[in-house]
Amino acid sequence: MTPATNGLLDTSTVILLPRLRDPSVLPSHPAISTITLAELSVGPLVTDDPSERAARQAHLQQAEADFDPIPFDQAAARAFGRVASSLRSSGRKRTARAYDALIASVAAANELHLHTVNPHDFEGIVELDVVVVPHPDES
Repeated sequence: MTPATNGLLDTSTVILLPRLRDPSVLPSHPAISTITLAELSVGPLVTDDPSERAARQAHLQQAEADFDPIPFDQAAARAFGRVASSLRSSGRKRTARAYDALIASVAAANELHLHTVNPHDFEGIVELDVVVVPHPDES
């Protein structure tokens, strides 16, 4: 599959960017959402391990330096209704992965492919085009 020129990276993909083995599956112009920045901002605050806190803070700061995030705006809020409806129709609880549903809404509202190492997190979302990014720890 040829990657899209523009695409949205989910949080797990942003965290794993330095370790990805095949960057050709990424969009040539990757973006992140403000939801990913919010999710990354939680990381350093919820660990007591100083080295893990430093690593998580580094991920956050690198994302802030590398990307101009796409906001969760009115269009994304409307898309969230459709995303939540799709999840409900597929039998998945829309609150189980709230960050993922919000990120999917930003991708849908902006007509972007969503690039993820965790495609199962986005199953059941009808209007979302998911591009699977191979996880670096899986063969």
